[in-house]
Amino acid sequence: MLLGSVLVLLLFGGAGAASAHAALRATDPKDGTVLKSAPRDITLTFTESVGLLDDSFRVLDPDGKRVKVGDAGHGPDGSDTARVSLPAKLAQGTYTVAWRVVSADSHPVSGAFTFSVGKPSPAIVVADTGPTENPATESLFNMGRYLAYLAVALLIGTAVFVAACRPPEPARLRRLLWAGWGTLLGSTVFLLVLRAPYESGTGPASAFSPKAFERTLTTRPGEALLVRLALLLVAYFFVVRLLRLGEERLPRAWQAAGGALALGLALTWAAAEHASAGIQVPLAMTSAVLHVLAMSVWLGGLAALLSTLYRASSQLPPAVLARFSRLAFGSVTVLVGTGVYQSWRGLGSWEAITGTTYGHLLVLKLLAVTLLLAAARLSRQWTGRLVTVAAEAESKAESKSEAEAVVREKVPAAVVREKVSTGVVREEVPAAVVGDKAPERVGGSPSAPEPAPVTSGPAAPAYRRGLRRSVLAEVAVGVVVLVLSTVLSGTLPGRAQAEAAEAGPATGGLPAASVTTLPFAVGGATGRVQITLDPGRTGDNSVQAIVYSADGGLATVPELRLSFTLPSQQIGPIDAGLKNRGGYWGTNDLTLPLAGDWRMKATIRVSDVDQVSVTKTVRIVG
Repeated sequence: MLLGSVLVLLLFGGAGAASAHAALRATDPKDGTVLKSAPRDITLTFTESVGLLDDSFRVLDPDGKRVKVGDAGHGPDGSDTARVSLPAKLAQGTYTVAWRVVSADSHPVSGAFTFSVGKPSPAIVVADTGPTENPATESLFNMGRYLAYLAVALLIGTAVFVAACRPPEPARLRRLLWAGWGTLLGSTVFLLVLRAPYESGTGPASAFSPKAFERTLTTRPGEALLVRLALLLVAYFFVVRLLRLGEERLPRAWQAAGGALALGLALTWAAAEHASAGIQVPLAMTSAVLHVLAMSVWLGGLAALLSTLYRASSQLPPAVLARFSRLAFGSVTVLVGTGVYQSWRGLGSWEAITGTTYGHLLVLKLLAVTLLLAAARLSRQWTGRLVTVAAEAESKAESKSEAEAVVREKVPAAVVREKVSTGVVREEVPAAVVGDKAPERVGGSPSAPEPAPVTSGPAAPAYRRGLRRSVLAEVAVGVVVLVLSTVLSGTLPGRAQAEAAEAGPATGGLPAASVTTLPFAVGGATGRVQITLDPGRTGDNSVQAIVYSADGGLATVPELRLSFTLPSQQIGPIDAGLKNRGGYWGTNDLTLPLAGDWRMKATIRVSDVDQVSVTKTVRIVG
């Protein structure tokens, strides 16, 4: 079931890239303005605080060459600004500024704009801001995020179920507890390593750069992941202690320690996502922590309950079901309250429900939560019936036990001796001895009924089967809710989208870079090469080439060569000089001197003896 949940998460998560949540409010110089003299620096103002990268600014001169600028920093107005200094003298013409920062809720955002010194250039150099993440890095990072959400629910929910509901065989939940702890530990390390390439938009191989990793450790998301690792190391001892429990209560000191650990883990999410930016941050972070905890207790507890129902060697006592029912009801109440607040905070207006992706996802989540509540109500009904049956059976057992005790006191000793010798009592006991009940036999006859078990009754097995089915439905729908919650955490909120619309397009209306796809087939292998030229104009260009297999996944090839020829001017071939960057091939040193229809030739070698060349014409503008 865990593997199936992960697959569902990955499939759903592949629907689109996570959107950034900081919107560009203003630029100085303004986009498209013509200045009499060159500015001393460039300043960007955002709707929320942003983090800066080593390569946050790229400034291209009118000839398409990169201008040497100073180190990026925040402006005097605060952390919601980004500033970089320019050289003292800039030539006349139009300059293109491409920028990339990290929003306060940990998602990267990029864009571009232009300004002119003296007068505009006849042709503007176009700089593509690129995707928010490198495709390979994006997929891997999202996988780590989904696994982390799933694991924290499993870890906290199972631990609370063991400590608060006291199932008769807590050791049977050992695998579930360790699966949650181990998966959360592994996904946290995974996210910490991939954080630098995710922010910079580079390939996964750049994660092993010591400088990039060092920078990650100084950012707020990196610090949150480090704190999560430290808490998990402490949680190891808590899990060991928890698994030693029988049916006794966990000592209060350990309960307090477990609560503090769960609170700390939830804080590592709230400190690095939506709640940490925007309006009402303290209240939003409190709501986010409660939301994560309630989600974990409910969904993780459901997984533990389902595992216990199917794997326990004996019937689960109704008292355990009753405890979890009360726990789940409290969790649902908290989820509804915090969910309503977070929805209001993220949407900002009624129009955002139908006019934004965030609103659409929120509606889907609302429908899924409605189904989940219906399944939960059904589970509570089955639990109530089981508890009622158990109470009736226990009441009957106590009444019969009291009656037998009275009989033992009133029966003469001679009758008892006869019972011992013959096994059957032949003398009837007067009705007055047991009240208005009819006389009954006592003794050790094989036909004498035994006290009924706590969960006995003709309807109890049917009720247990119904409970298993309803809990299974809850877990299935709960996985969908968890998926939608994870995707929502990576989607631009409606309120931020409205602010971005008011601020205007961050790219200044600049066209995208040249992207070309070349299909190939050789040696029984088929696939395609996606080649991106940035900016796809005359002058200096950067090249990124990604090889995909026939099923759409990333493919590794031992060699990839790329050359350009301009037949009309008899120029070329010009070798791009691609280098393997780990996950993709690229270079920043391709120069195309003239505009025109260039013939691009890609040679793909898939083995020592198999290679193929494919050609396509690309348009390079001046």
